[in-house]
Amino acid sequence: MSGNLAQNTYVSAEEYLAGEALADEKHEYVNGMIYALHEPRNMAGAGDAHVKVSLNTAALLKTHLRGSGCSTYMSDMRVKVDAKDKAWFYPDVMVSCSDDDRQHDTMKYQPVLVIEVLSPGTRDYDRGDKFAIYRQLTSLREYVLIDPEQYYIELFRLNKHRRWELFIFEGADAVVEFKSVGFSCSMADVYDEVLA
Repeated sequence: MSGNLAQNTYVSAEEYLAGEALADEKHEYVNGMIYALHEPRNMAGAGDAHVKVSLNTAALLKTHLRGSGCSTYMSDMRVKVDAKDKAWFYPDVMVSCSDDDRQHDTMKYQPVLVIEVLSPGTRDYDRGDKFAIYRQLTSLREYVLIDPEQYYIELFRLNKHRRWELFIFEGADAVVEFKSVGFSCSMADVYDEVLA
């Protein structure tokens, strides 16, 4: 899953939240199992490219959304999925336009846009099981996967028929569009100071 398993026995949601409030590092939670957020070989945190791509994307969105009623969050803010699966994740970047979410200080429930920056150990999980859980969020309109090592972004967009469509943006000259928040930018802006 996302990083390494921090324990292999069932933990209640209440126990997870209590432990997370005291933890030195972040953990994600899926149906009673807790997962360390970082890969074992990189426990100190994400790499340079991962951090810069996340920061660039969040900064671009924050500037675009100023005054709109929507807020941009980075990886220290949790999102809760409470449908068929009960899960808490820390997306690299997310946007919520919900009045209700503004009332919650430590987690959000209704993001319209979730962005994950891929790493070698999580890319398959982010594309598969994690996306399946995120799709249970009725508010979610777009799910984005950014490869920090090349000009390549996968965007899954919910269409009017309630089906997820895949859009690929690749190459330095591509224009990236997040329709859920009326935003577009150049691929070069997303990868500023990352790729030449």
